Formats: sequence, structure tokens, C-alpha cells
Amino acid sequence: MQEYYSLSQLNSLVKAVVEKSLDYAYWMQAEIANISLKGHCYMELVEKEDGSNTPIAKASANCWASQWSFVSNNFITVTNTPLRVGMKVLLQVRPTFHKVHGFSWNIINIDPTFTIGDMQRKREEIIRKLKEEGIYDLQKQLPFSPFAKNIAVISAEGAAGYGDFCNQLHGNAASLAFRTELFPAIMQGESVEQSVIAALNRVFDRQDEFDCVVIIRGGGATSDMSGFDSLPLAENVAQFPLPVITGIGHERDNCVLDLISHTRVKTPTAAAVFLIENLLSTLDIVVQAKERIERISLLRIQNEKLRLQTLSDKIPTLFSLVSANETAKLDRLYNRITVAASKSIDKEKHKLQLISEKLRALDPELLLGRGYSMTFANDRLVTSASQVKQGDIITTRLKEGTITTTVTQNQQ
Repeated sequence: MQEYYSLSQLNSLVKAVVEKSLDYAYWMQAEIANISLKGHCYMELVEKEDGSNTPIAKASANCWASQWSFVSNNFITVTNTPLRVGMKVLLQVRPTFHKVHGFSWNIINIDPTFTIGDMQRKREEIIRKLKEEGIYDLQKQLPFSPFAKNIAVISAEGAAGYGDFCNQLHGNAASLAFRTELFPAIMQGESVEQSVIAALNRVFDRQDEFDCVVIIRGGGATSDMSGFDSLPLAENVAQFPLPVITGIGHERDNCVLDLISHTRVKTPTAAAVFLIENLLSTLDIVVQAKERIERISLLRIQNEKLRLQTLSDKIPTLFSLVSANETAKLDRLYNRITVAASKSIDKEKHKLQLISEKLRALDPELLLGRGYSMTFANDRLVTSASQVKQGDIITTRLKEGTITTTVTQNQQ
């Protein structure tokens, strides 16, 4: 009969060989393909070809709860982000082989500085691509409305950060009125990129209704900033037509989205303060302009009153001068009229005198005095015998007296 071993026997043999021949701790570089926390930490690790997503090696790894607390806290403290899928890590591990679960690497420690370097390299690569595309500074070139009051907010619905933002904004001491509308999005984890881009698209469809966009973390772990170091998300924000304000981390955080946004602030509350101060500054300018207009208007009114008073004071004098001038002018005109009238009267008198002399020369009395007579028939002067007929009574006027006769014979 052929000799054989049971599975458990062979696994025990492998376990003994592994533990005897590989009884060392190794530093291993890998990428986290999956991570699960159940008190203990369980990971799936992969190695990929450069520039490809094709794995060339896979392995399981674990970190027991007693060690995980120290390793995880130290990593977050240094990197300001938790371990997540897709992150490259440098692990200190020991090989283990379990008769039931098979081979895995036991994680003793994680070097956070390696991950920081890798994250920084990724950020620098994203920034380089944005600059090559010519969109890195587009947001900062957008003018920010001094009257920004209509705010589109991208945050997690019901999150504390969003509540703090609204309370600060709508409860401002100056009672400035703002209108906000929430466009919900996932703000932590692997879905940040797609969720925030989807929210931006919804705002874009209604961009005419808003003055700016505020992207704020709506609560949760403030250390998880990885989702905001995304090229597609950065490209969307950089080319967005409205100014984008980011308030997604604390002072020491510095993600790509902060670098390319129009304005970066520390927290959601700081975003609200920025908007309030912007509108307060505008209000101050308007109030100063109003006061300046009032001062200029008052000064203008006072100057006009003074000018009118000066003119009013000058009117009697001016009237007196005008009156004297007009009186002199009237006197000159009167004298001219008087002289002209006198000359005209003398001229007319002379004409009358000539006419009078002519009339006197034609006076019948003068003719009668020279021996002439005038004969009238029917009250008309008779100058021809044909004017009377036999039987007419005619009157002949002499210098002294008249003679009345009856025509007995008319000789023409």
C-alpha cells in the first residue's frame, strides 16, 4: 500500500519548515487590495506591474488587535490618514503558516514615512498633470462676487460639519441673509471622488442660481483626506464655472483639492466666516458710498444755497444799476423822439402853410373882389350856358350882394 500523509500532517510540516527557515522579520513593499477590521486587521496585499493594474503577486496579511492599535494609531498620527485600499505601504512582517488558514504574513509594524512619500508623489503627479492641461490656476482666476449670497453646499447630509456651517452662516451677528442648498455627497472613503463629482454635476445644471460652491467635510474622521487627492475630481473642480470654496480639513491638511480651489479655509465654520466677511466688506463699501453721497449732496446743497443767497444779495444793486441804465436809455430815447417829433411837426407846418397859401390864392372872395362874379343854378356853380335852360332861376354872386334872375333865353 502506498504511503501517504494527511492534509494536516503536510500543513504541519510546511509550518515547521517556514517557521524554521524563515524565522526573520522582513520589510515588504505592497499595495493594499482589501482591508477588514474585526478587532484584528486583515489585509489582502498585491504587487502590480509598473503602469498597470495587473497583479504579479498576491498574499494575505494580518495584524493582531494587540499590535494593530499601536500600528494604526502611529500611522494616522504621522500621515494624517488611515490605511485604505489602493495605498502603497512598507510593512514589517513575519511569515506564518496555519494548518487551517494556510500561509499569511503577520504584520509587526508599518513605516508611515514610506506612505507619506508615495502619497506626496501621487499629489505631485496630479498637480503636474493639471498644470500640463493648463487648468491648475483656473479657479483662482474666477472673480468672487462681492454680493455672494446664494450658496451651493456639497457635504454629507445630516453631518455635524454641515450643521456648524449653516448655524454660523444663518446666525451671523449682522443678520445678513444667505440662501443655502445642500447637494449631498459621500465625504469619506473610496466613494468620495464619484459622489462629489456627481454633486458638482447637479450644481452645474443649475449654476445660474448660485454665486459659489462650498465643499465641506460633513463630519466623521477628520484624518481621512485621501478621497480629495483625485485627478478626476481635481479636474472637475478646476474647470467649474463657479468659485469653489473648500473647507475639508484642518490647518495642517493640504490635499490637491485645496490647492486648486478658488479659496481654501480650515473648516466648515471658517467657510461660513469667509462668506460673512465677504458680504460684510461689501456692505461696508455700500454704507461708505452712501455716506459719501450724502456728504457730497449736502455740500452741494449748501453751496447752491450760498450761491443763491449771494445772487439774492446782488439783485437790488443789479436792479438799481439796470434801472439807472434803463432810465438814461429812456431819457435819450425821449429826447431823440422829441427832436424828431419837433422836426416832423415843423415840416408838416411848412407844408400846411404852403397849402394854405395856395388855398388863399384860390379863395373866391379874392376873385369877387377883383370884379368877377359866380353864377349858381340849383345850388351848383354854372360854368357853361348849357348847364341852364329857359325858365331856370339863377343867382349871381358879386363882391357885394347877389342878383337873382330868370333865364328867358339860352344862347349857347
